[in-house]
Amino acid sequence: MIPLRDLNPSRTLPVVTVTLIAVNVLLFFYELSLGPELQPFVMQAAFVPARYLGGGPLALIPGFESALLSMFLHGGWAHIAGNMLFLWIFGDNVEDRLGHFRFLVFYLAAGFVATATQALVSPDSGVPQIGASGAISGVLGAYLFLFPRARVVTLLFLGFFVQLIRVPAMVFLPLWFLLQFFSGIASLGAPSGQGGVAFFAHIGGFIAGPLLLLLLGGRRPPSAPVSW
Repeated sequence: MIPLRDLNPSRTLPVVTVTLIAVNVLLFFYELSLGPELQPFVMQAAFVPARYLGGGPLALIPGFESALLSMFLHGGWAHIAGNMLFLWIFGDNVEDRLGHFRFLVFYLAAGFVATATQALVSPDSGVPQIGASGAISGVLGAYLFLFPRARVVTLLFLGFFVQLIRVPAMVFLPLWFLLQFFSGIASLGAPSGQGGVAFFAHIGGFIAGPLLLLLLGGRRPPSAPVSW
């Protein structure tokens, strides 16, 4: 299933969401401009668990800058396109609920939690952790908490047939989380030196989303009639 948009208009202009998308896209084009220098740049700039976790969990603290930059780096067109699509669909409503500044704090905090979760699961990994998906997973968790009855317009692929359907957030997002969870469990046996999807970053970010939302003053909106 590929989400296209939600049926949940926001009341304010999502300034931070748009800015985050713009920064991610600009940095991605900067990556493309590096050519053969891209790999050394990513290895130096991005968060690499083995570089910081030799001294235990507290050694995560010096990796703050690398963890921050890692949230804005991506490994390819599909990687950034998928992440920015999810951020565009779900970010505006969470920003609308929290306000611009608190949403930025929320987004970055969710990203740090996601990075730390993946790093603690694979502390010996020498693979750079890059991508906005951990922070965006926090957005998804918060969205589910705030707007469980919202509808998500989704492309459903059934073999050669493609159908456009409206899926409740309380169905779409838990299914997405379960996919990340079981994929993460399956990935535990994979060698830590190989790349792949940071499923535990997704899991950590998603769980952190509602908790950070409440910590920053978010609240569940009143129930409203459902539109089909």
